[in-house]
Amino acid sequence: MSTQDAAIRGTSRWEGIDLGTRTVTYDERDAILYAIAVGAAADELDLVFEDRLRVLPTFALTLAQWAPDELGGRGAFDTATAVHGSQELSVAAPLPRRGELTLHASVGRVWDKGAAAVFEVVVRSDQFTATWSIFAPGAGGFGGDRGPSRPAGPEGEPVASRPIQTAPNQAALYRLTGDRHHIHIDPAAAARIGQPRPIMHGLCTLGMAAVELGRAVGAHPADLTRLEGRFAAPIHPGESAHLNVWDGGSGYEFELRKDGEPTITGGRATFGA
Repeated sequence: MSTQDAAIRGTSRWEGIDLGTRTVTYDERDAILYAIAVGAAADELDLVFEDRLRVLPTFALTLAQWAPDELGGRGAFDTATAVHGSQELSVAAPLPRRGELTLHASVGRVWDKGAAAVFEVVVRSDQFTATWSIFAPGAGGFGGDRGPSRPAGPEGEPVASRPIQTAPNQAALYRLTGDRHHIHIDPAAAARIGQPRPIMHGLCTLGMAAVELGRAVGAHPADLTRLEGRFAAPIHPGESAHLNVWDGGSGYEFELRKDGEPTITGGRATFGA
């Protein structure tokens, strides 16, 4: 058996693997830095002022970033070619202004897409459950289930449509929240994945979309209770995109597009009281 065949056959063994438990701490400064990094304005005092602070639920994703990194570090996939495919977040309780959270991570399903595999990394805590889907080229072909197909896009006219403008230094700022992968700051690293310059973090783009979506529908961004989205293409710092929002009945559906081409698809969000 070749080394490649052995690697492919070993892919399925990662399903259900325990990735460990970590206790993470943060304070108001960390939560405010995150809010600014995903587009909170200086006059949105309950997002940027410690005396009135409400922590954005998507901040939780920065606290749990260690989990997909842990799986990559254990050799489940090639970290040089794997990409963040999609993200889900379910909120059970508001994040406190400062605190200490215990997070437990494990591998969920591992889907066989033929030429690639998709690894689900699930992080659970009392406050939230977050699921990363990591698309790993070259890791498929092990005979597993292909997994769910992409959901159909929204139908009809959007109920809201908003521009989103990223800042030239936004990826550099967002890196300070914890995700310091080199493709977001180093042109040489970006070139190795075929990009002309560093790209925005997918979770930064998704966080921006969630904040703008709340504004667009009259909901407070901190009232977000569920969020999901698929990353279709990157945005580069300084570029603009357009957010379209549809009423999905029990929540909202959304897409983010740059120059008419999708960057986030399959977006769904719910806001609670």
